Amino acid sequence: MKTLMVLAAGPLQIPVITTARRLGLRVVVVDADANAPGLRLADVAHVANITDYDACRAIAHQEAAGGVIQICTEVSIPLIGRLNAELGWSGLRPEVALDVTNKHRMRQAFDRGGAPSPRSFGVYTEAEAVAAAQSVRGAVILKPSRSSGSRGVTKLNHGATDQEVITAFGRALGFSADRGVVLEEFVEGPEFSVEILVWAGNPQVLAVTDKVTTGAPHFVETGHSQPSALVPADREQVVAAAVAGVRALGIDWSAAHAEIKLGPNGARIMEIGARLGGDFITTELVPRSTGIDMVAGAIRLALGEVPDLRPQHPPQGAAIRYVIPPPGQVLAVAGLTKAQTLPGVRVAEVYVQAGGIVPPVTSSGCRSGHVIAEGPSAAEAIRNAEVARDTIQIQTAAQQAAK
Repeated sequence: MKTLMVLAAGPLQIPVITTARRLGLRVVVVDADANAPGLRLADVAHVANITDYDACRAIAHQEAAGGVIQICTEVSIPLIGRLNAELGWSGLRPEVALDVTNKHRMRQAFDRGGAPSPRSFGVYTEAEAVAAAQSVRGAVILKPSRSSGSRGVTKLNHGATDQEVITAFGRALGFSADRGVVLEEFVEGPEFSVEILVWAGNPQVLAVTDKVTTGAPHFVETGHSQPSALVPADREQVVAAAVAGVRALGIDWSAAHAEIKLGPNGARIMEIGARLGGDFITTELVPRSTGIDMVAGAIRLALGEVPDLRPQHPPQGAAIRYVIPPPGQVLAVAGLTKAQTLPGVRVAEVYVQAGGIVPPVTSSGCRSGHVIAEGPSAAEAIRNAEVARDTIQIQTAAQQAAK
């Protein structure tokens, strides 16, 4: 029986744990939180810091693991690259793991590989940020060089004052795990993600995802749907950019989640993660829309095996919409049970309850619930998800004051 080591045991990691066990693997799960729910689902559970290389290497040796995986987050990706190299496992190499978790290094890799991406600067001081902003003719985006979930992202229009740049720089820096900030040209246009599995240097595109965001200044994602409504020529542009980015980064024997904008000058890569996409895109939407178990595919890659991508059911539409009430103290939550029983709805959850606080939506962690729905087409799945989302009523003090 092969042993898979899973790093992190929070709710987002549960699909990989349960899928690995369904595949007949021995599953060793590591998390610093002894109460993390995934630990209870493991064959063997270890309480340890998943960024502590020595601790994770010792566990890998102790348990005779044959591969390691982390999905939907990248806090341990550099550690995974080192483990792969030292233990001879399949997966990312150490230098690739660093490139995919640092947005400035990522942009440099795109430039070297000829992959289309916005003009970008790595900035580490307020003065560098101001100088970089002044050198760009249009609007700019400032973001942490290492972070996720839209944390610390700010758009500034052309002509922003030095103080506005400094404030945005400080905000991004506060969320950056490596104390760096990326300032780049803002690309107008809709955003998409491309869900990919890569082995033997061969990227296989499973799905293109349409995205909905809050827009400026933070661009928090509020919905996703598959299959994409893009016309074939535009879809080809988006996919070609994603594949070029994966190859420029050298991602192999790994999942990849590419975020692409289709702007006036064509497709441009926002960033690429060497992991499964979060926000339930790859754990819920891909299998529902394509019939392909992408989580199982990523597990096979981590063990050095070629994944089985045969669909288990015909293609259909799948969508997720997030619940985002006005900020304020929660007075009441209603409509959840009804939403769960509406046509096409497969999942409906709320993260808040009476007495809690709904914050302003500045990152993905500020959303208050979600609905996942299916339909014969993406349009029908979106309609089902939005009807259910609107059925859920989270009344806040802000709403009451407005009345």
